[in-house]
Amino acid sequence: MKKSRLWMFAAILICGAGVILTACKGKKQAEDETSDEVAEYKKIVRSWYGENKTITDGKYDQSLAVKCINGTFVGKKTDDVITFRGIPYVGKQPVGELRWKAPVDVTPCDSVYEAYYNAKVAPQPEVEISSYYYQDEECLYLNVWQPAKATAEKKPVIVWIHGGAYAYGGTVDLLYDFHNFVEENPDVIVVSVAYRLGVLGFLHLSHLPDGKDYPDAQNLGLMDQLKALKWVHENIAAFGGDPDNVTIMGESAGGGSVTSLSLVKGSHQYFNKVIALSGNPGLSTSTEEAIASTNELMEALDCKTVADLQKVDAQELVSVATELLPLRLAPERDGNFLPRNPWEAVANGAVKDITYLHGVNKDEMNFFLVGMGGPEPFNEWAADRQAKKLALMTDEEKALAESFCSDVKGENYEPYCKWFSQLMFNAPCLRLSEEQAKAGGKSYTYYFTVESAEPLKKSCHGIALAPLFKHPDLQGDTGREFDATFSKTMRKMWVQFAKTGNPSLSAAESPDGKAKEWPLYDLKDKQVMVFDEFNIHQAKESDVKIVDWDRTFFLTKYYGF
Repeated sequence: MKKSRLWMFAAILICGAGVILTACKGKKQAEDETSDEVAEYKKIVRSWYGENKTITDGKYDQSLAVKCINGTFVGKKTDDVITFRGIPYVGKQPVGELRWKAPVDVTPCDSVYEAYYNAKVAPQPEVEISSYYYQDEECLYLNVWQPAKATAEKKPVIVWIHGGAYAYGGTVDLLYDFHNFVEENPDVIVVSVAYRLGVLGFLHLSHLPDGKDYPDAQNLGLMDQLKALKWVHENIAAFGGDPDNVTIMGESAGGGSVTSLSLVKGSHQYFNKVIALSGNPGLSTSTEEAIASTNELMEALDCKTVADLQKVDAQELVSVATELLPLRLAPERDGNFLPRNPWEAVANGAVKDITYLHGVNKDEMNFFLVGMGGPEPFNEWAADRQAKKLALMTDEEKALAESFCSDVKGENYEPYCKWFSQLMFNAPCLRLSEEQAKAGGKSYTYYFTVESAEPLKKSCHGIALAPLFKHPDLQGDTGREFDATFSKTMRKMWVQFAKTGNPSLSAAESPDGKAKEWPLYDLKDKQVMVFDEFNIHQAKESDVKIVDWDRTFFLTKYYGF
């Protein structure tokens, strides 16, 4: 892959990471400046690093200590929040012989440990803020934000799973620090989870000569998340949390993760609600696609067996996979851990006991338009990507796609932006709501329309995160502070959902003093909640047109990647 081509994929993540490296300046200028900027940001990010040590002298603040199955962990108190960082949720880290193996349960331990510092992040390309922290295959840790004031009543728990195309990101990102969120909403506890990424978390291996010993390799990232949820279930009561009132939440690949986890048999014992921002179970791959990706990687590395792969350094694996397989390593619909057809599984009632809150932003793909360096490189990528999707379709379906694109007005990149938004986000979002409603399940669906101060971004992918997590200073996507009352109202609705399973607010509960009645999605009126900056309101889907039912809804069968 050419350097400029690889840079485009890197820029996707760089331009959406809260603290941005290039400010999306344009490809040539960004490439010239990247080296110096990377060095500076790496220095800053690595200054946050520290190693949590075992406390053997008994000298620690017991009011900041929580006893868990695998040890007692001592956090740090800042203002009215106690934060615990770098708690392992497995008994052994996935290194050596455990590379590409299922995560291992924790074992009982009476030792006392510091929980002051973020653990190292999963191996990944250096293109995103978390990636400039220290990386290691020993990466299966979580963080907890606990209100300092204890109450007799157990608090609802929100477990955050970060995005990043299943190949990037980490809990160390400042955007995913939940101190401000919990300080404002002391009636919840928040947990953030790290998991294996890319080639180490989503690589199909069972078809190789010695692959029978690695039956889970294609979905290890999700298995890690599930193991973290088991740890939360067994330990969160010690932090004041309610293990029977857990909401899992994620954005982008994180949204794909949480919706996919709800389809895993046996997972519902660990959570009962799902919040998915711009993510869905369609962000996944088939077994055939996964095997093809592995075979390409094996050829590039001149490997024949898993034993050969085991000898390859993690960073080399990441480097080669990033160049060769961008956006191709994702959860696999293997028919075992995940259903081969997630939509059919939802329609058949697989998640009817789970309540969803999920939705999309008005201009999802504009994030990628800007992140790839602007219209020219984006159009090049989009044309190639669209051609590959169209090649899979019938003549009638191709005609529908072409008709949709021809009706989009504006600049030459607009048809691509609208079409890929439909393919990857909008159509799958509505498909999930539809199938859940058919099965008698509950789904609260939203449409986010607030725009960035940067004209090309509009209401792009990821734009809601900074206001949702109360980080007005991290304006990488918003370009400005959103209205404070609007942002607080949105946070309150998310918290209300975590508490009760219904995000609606009474006038007394709503920050603006106006009641917010969020209707369930139904098959007749298809009602959604529109998050306009100065007018949060319910509407029929037909009024806002999230999806083109005739010309793009069918795209869900071709999946998002």
